[in-house]
Amino acid sequence: MKINYLVVEGNIGSGKTTLVNKIANDFKARTVLEGFDDNPFLPRFYEERDKFAFPLEMSFLADRYNQLKNNIREFELFSSFLVSDYYFMKSLIFAQTTLSPDEYLLYQRFFNIIYEKLPKPDLYVYLHADVDKLMKNIAGRGRDYEKNMDPAYLEQIREGYFRFFKQQTDFPILVIDTNKIDFVQDENHYKQLLEVIFESDYPCGINRVLMD
Repeated sequence: MKINYLVVEGNIGSGKTTLVNKIANDFKARTVLEGFDDNPFLPRFYEERDKFAFPLEMSFLADRYNQLKNNIREFELFSSFLVSDYYFMKSLIFAQTTLSPDEYLLYQRFFNIIYEKLPKPDLYVYLHADVDKLMKNIAGRGRDYEKNMDPAYLEQIREGYFRFFKQQTDFPILVIDTNKIDFVQDENHYKQLLEVIFESDYPCGINRVLMD
């Protein structure tokens, strides 16, 4: 499968950024990585969700658009393989989970203006993991602002992604069940994952693979 623009996403703690960095290193690809650690609203959001949800989502919307716009422009100039740990639609998925109905309608107006201007990926990969595994991974990376992560929040995010998949027919979506593999620690699992991603052609819409 010819892939110039690959997106790897997943719920919080799914290992998407780790996988993107491994792929970029092995294939000498350029990366677009979400910069969330320096977002001043994120720690406050986890403490007071209702108060800081809207400024958090608006700041992510602006940051993601500027980052993608600049990187896609360079990608088109140099025709290099590009791999990202998020797709712009992520903004709408998370906003639908975190915002009140009125805030979401306002947010959606800004989102729709921007979304059509950005290119679609050649392949969109979603790393699916159960909430228990996600919680274990989150605890293992030891970020202070994530220590009180609510499992119900992860379930809401997962359902938001699945709603998006059911509506999307513009490009191939590959949902990979990673519950029984560890592509971070096990090199054989990682190689199997690469085969699933790069050595098959996938039609537009949802495609599912169970790895064990």
